Amino acid sequence: MCANYKPLTLEQAKQIELPLIPFEYVDEVYPSYKTPLLFQSEQSLEWRDVLFGLVPKWSEDTNIAKHTYNARHETIFQKPSFLEAASKCKFGVIPVAEFYESKYIDGKPQRWGVRRKDGQAFYIAALYEIRKLNDQIVRSATMLTMNAIDHPMMKEFHEPGDVKRSVVVIPHDRLNEWLSLKQPNQLSRFMCGFPVEEFECSHVPKIKIEKVTPQLNMFD
Repeated sequence: MCANYKPLTLEQAKQIELPLIPFEYVDEVYPSYKTPLLFQSEQSLEWRDVLFGLVPKWSEDTNIAKHTYNARHETIFQKPSFLEAASKCKFGVIPVAEFYESKYIDGKPQRWGVRRKDGQAFYIAALYEIRKLNDQIVRSATMLTMNAIDHPMMKEFHEPGDVKRSVVVIPHDRLNEWLSLKQPNQLSRFMCGFPVEEFECSHVPKIKIEKVTPQLNMFD
């Protein structure tokens, strides 16, 4: 389960020719933090500032986001938190520079970072929701996950045992295909483990951050 990651930097967004990000965002995201989400609206790519953790329309507050930041793709059509958004194919991506998982060394968890070897940002499949709560518009999203028991890299993370999960990475050349998905039964076509030869991982100890630093838009 991915509960902590670094969103793409503004320079990374520029490198892969994504639209200008029109708002500030933090350098490191945890559940219930705001994060950039990319989705397709009428033929164009658009950014939305969303909560990391999906807030379904029946929830009475946003606290649920602390528990709904990951969604197993196998069960999103059965889980009340995700059913409506999944049925309406509200799929987007959360572009990241690096995400973090726990690797157990000598029985103790260490934080490890997973990133592309070429330094580019990559897209994590997301399910999003838009709703009103106390007359306020709330936008939120969750990352989709898949079984990783056979993935060469991701099977090494999480607690020892048979349950191994991975975020779903959407290849750059399939972004438009994913964002244009209109049939829920086509979801399985994208549930593939990312190519391990394009990624690397390493121990990244958590550093205490006394002040949140936003990504400031410095593009011309």
